[in-house]
Amino acid sequence: MSAEKILIVEDEKKIARIIQLELEHEGYETETATTGMEGLEKFKSGNWDLILLDVMLPEVSGLEVLRRIRATGSHIPIILLTARDALPDKVSGLDLGANDYVTKPFEIEELLARIRAFLRMNKHFTEDQDSEIYELGDLTVNLKTREVKRDSTLIELTPREFDLLVYLIRNKNQVLNRDQILSKVWGYDYYGDTNVVDVYIRYLRKKIDSTFSHPYIHTIRGVGYTMKE
Repeated sequence: MSAEKILIVEDEKKIARIIQLELEHEGYETETATTGMEGLEKFKSGNWDLILLDVMLPEVSGLEVLRRIRATGSHIPIILLTARDALPDKVSGLDLGANDYVTKPFEIEELLARIRAFLRMNKHFTEDQDSEIYELGDLTVNLKTREVKRDSTLIELTPREFDLLVYLIRNKNQVLNRDQILSKVWGYDYYGDTNVVDVYIRYLRKKIDSTFSHPYIHTIRGVGYTMKE
C-alpha cells in the first residue's frame, strides 16, 4: 500500500522542515512549497491526499490559493495554518472551503492527530462514493459529485457541512448525540468543544431547511439531533 501524500505550503522554512520531518517519520510522503504560486503548481502536478496551507504566503495568499483549489472542484482535505489572533482569516478560510485550521504556535501532536482524522474520513468517503446517492423526501445527496439538491435546487455546502449532512442522512431516523457526531464527522482525535456541532447544525439548517416548507433536521432536547421527514 502506497504512503499517503501531503503537500506542505509554508514560507517559514524552519517550520516547514519540522512538519516535513515529523510527517515523514509517521510514514507519509511529503513535498514543500514556500510561496502561493509554487503551492498551486505543486497542487496541479501532484496527486495529494491532504494539504497543509499557511495563510500568510508571498506572491499569492493562502486564502487565494485555497479559493483557486476549490474552484477546480477538488475536495481534498485542507488544513490552514494561521496566526493565533487571525480570527477573520480563520472564518474566511472555512467559508472558502478549508476543512480545519491550526493556530501557530501549535503542538505537533495535535497537528498529526487532525491529519490522521481527515485522512481517515477522506478515505471513508472515497471508498463509499462510487455510486451512492442518499435521498430523503425532496433532498438528494450525491457522494460521487458531492452535489446536494432540495426540490431540484442546488445547495452549496462547505466540505465540513457536506460531511455532517452525509452522516446525518446515512443515519436518518436515528437520534445522534453530539459526541457521536463529533467523533464521526470531526474525527476521534478532535480536540475542540462539542459546541462546534451545534454551530454547524445551525449552518446546515440555514441552507437546507430554513427556506423550504418543512425541516429535515430536528433537535431532540437534551440528547442531540435526528434527520427525518
